[in-house]
Amino acid sequence: MFTRIRSDIQCILDRDPAARSTWEVITCYPGLHAVVLHRLAHACWTAGLKWPGRFVSHLARWFTGIEIHPGAKLGERIFFDHAMGVVVGETAEIGDGCTIYQGVTLGGTSLYKGTKRHPTLGRNVVVSAGAKVLGGFVVGDGAKIGSNAVVIKPVPAGATAVGIPARIIQSRPDESADVAAPAPAFQAYGITQQDDPLQLAMRGLIDSAGAQEQQIALLWQAIEKLSAQGAGHGNAAGDCVPADAQRAPCFEADKLTQWVGK
Repeated sequence: MFTRIRSDIQCILDRDPAARSTWEVITCYPGLHAVVLHRLAHACWTAGLKWPGRFVSHLARWFTGIEIHPGAKLGERIFFDHAMGVVVGETAEIGDGCTIYQGVTLGGTSLYKGTKRHPTLGRNVVVSAGAKVLGGFVVGDGAKIGSNAVVIKPVPAGATAVGIPARIIQSRPDESADVAAPAPAFQAYGITQQDDPLQLAMRGLIDSAGAQEQQIALLWQAIEKLSAQGAGHGNAAGDCVPADAQRAPCFEADKLTQWVGK
């Protein structure tokens, strides 16, 4: 038991730059208190002592602001950071190394007892502030859930889910989704580069429009050259280009890219 508590304390020291000492973590971190009390509540629940398990869970909610059903399964080194208003349902499972921020709900969409109603988080998942993960599906190892996202379908390992309803951004080809590989530095609130699919789509449209503008400019240059050659030979080809035709590119791709975000 003490080994697990030491591991829980160390994971907080590793992931929270505001944590200055072990004593501060033990006395001032409700996320740690919620995890320790949940283990007691879960032990009562699995031993058939349903009411004591629920009562311990109720006390933990009152003291910490974090509501974890005693039937939920928690792995090792789980960090509830700030975590006021977190709700974890009865059949939810949270894997090793997960980080969960304030206002998160791991909820269910079914009313049938005895079924898997709540989500399963794999290892090293980050669920950012205000996110709602609803349903009995799996969020893969190393996945990230963006702030205020509403996730209602499975998230592949290493992917990112953002938006309402959540859109899935797959891990990039040059990056492995296997969390068994050397882990990158911990990213608070799951913030990474290229997280917003709408932003990526806008960048693609801007790049495409900029390329088309360049191609049109090249076509105008070719037409002007042909027109000049035709005029030199005394035919009507030199009159085919209107005087007010647009020949210079005016699409400000760089400015639009700055507005969308680099």
